[in-house]
Amino acid sequence: MKLLLVGGGAREHALAWKLCRERTVRELVCAPGNAGIARLARCVPLDVADPGAILDAAAREQVDFTVVGPELPLARGVADVFAAAGRPLFGPRKAAARLESSKVFAKRFMERHRIPTARFRVCETPADALAAVGGGEFGFPVVVKADGLAAGKGVTVAPDRETAEAAVRAAMVDGRFGAAGASLVIEECLTGDEASFFVLCDGRRGVALPSAQDHKRALDGDRGPNTGGMGAFAPSPLVSPALAGRVMADIVQPVLDGLRSEGQEYRGVLYVGLMLTRDGPQVIEFNVRFGDPEAQVVLPMIETDLAPVLFSAATGDLGAAESRTAGDPHVGVVVASGGYPGAFETGYEIDGLDAAEALPGVVVFHAGSGLRDGRIVTSGGRVLTVVGRGGTFAEARVRAYEAAACISFPHKHVRTDIGMKALAAVDDGAA
Repeated sequence: MKLLLVGGGAREHALAWKLCRERTVRELVCAPGNAGIARLARCVPLDVADPGAILDAAAREQVDFTVVGPELPLARGVADVFAAAGRPLFGPRKAAARLESSKVFAKRFMERHRIPTARFRVCETPADALAAVGGGEFGFPVVVKADGLAAGKGVTVAPDRETAEAAVRAAMVDGRFGAAGASLVIEECLTGDEASFFVLCDGRRGVALPSAQDHKRALDGDRGPNTGGMGAFAPSPLVSPALAGRVMADIVQPVLDGLRSEGQEYRGVLYVGLMLTRDGPQVIEFNVRFGDPEAQVVLPMIETDLAPVLFSAATGDLGAAESRTAGDPHVGVVVASGGYPGAFETGYEIDGLDAAEALPGVVVFHAGSGLRDGRIVTSGGRVLTVVGRGGTFAEARVRAYEAAACISFPHKHVRTDIGMKALAAVDDGAA
């Protein structure tokens, strides 16, 4: 197959790294790609927010199959555009993609289909939202979520009433998230450990991939502001085979069956953000694409060819497909620009990439990187994800951090505790 891969982050680099080495893929084109992907595939310019432009690129390149990485084109209906044109694409249609693009839709859908999740209230006006957080219905901390896509910045876990009210005003009065904050979900704050669960779906059934855990806060010890993710590890020691089976039975299958009963088939990857509570796994959120940085540690674990499985899911027939995975732990450390997720500078030359990639059991995925005069420079907040593989989590961590230490640019920022939760869970016998 000739494939078009849409996107330009570390998630897409991980997908390109996986796909380009498979026997069923004769050529891979990425749009728009990045400096790392350009070493694996031909990159072409593209506005990923424009479904029509993506279709034009697929037709122009005469690709057999298109794989979409980020959520925005899916939320804007790229799968519908491709279906109308008779071209296969991996990713759910716009109506099903509301599981991520609308928190209100997702919560009401879970309520309708009895999928375990936190108690919530939907608020359409500032007055309703302020009353919800001020009335003590859910206690504190309380979670305030913007309804729409807000680049990972639309969720506030408010420890007190003052913080909750400030979050409401920022979204609904100040318009910090634009139309995405016109409606809010106010919900109880669940307690427990978080895990990420990924399933390839053909509309009727799903094939589970390795679980993972990520680190969202900018600073060690889960302090500082929320980010898109500062690192991840896989598989999660907290997700046993029995728990995975429960998630498939109590969450994933009801999602697929529920969407079908409402006239939709979910074809693509379903990301289930879980809170592992005393009462069992509950859904924090859904994503309709691979997570980032989780994809960077999950995809290298898959030993079977991925492209034919994605194609089977996209065309509605996974059949007896399964994913064979390596059990070796993977730890991914994000190398970021200083100041991220706030203000940061770009354009710095990145040194040490060759030395990092030469280390055994290491792969480096690019996100915010670009080319200038033939040199690789920083171009974003999250610049790289450095992944180490080892026989244990301890070994994987050592490899990831040894490689990250090889890489340098001004104001580089790295958390030093990525994967420590895995070591603690293993020590506690969670697996």
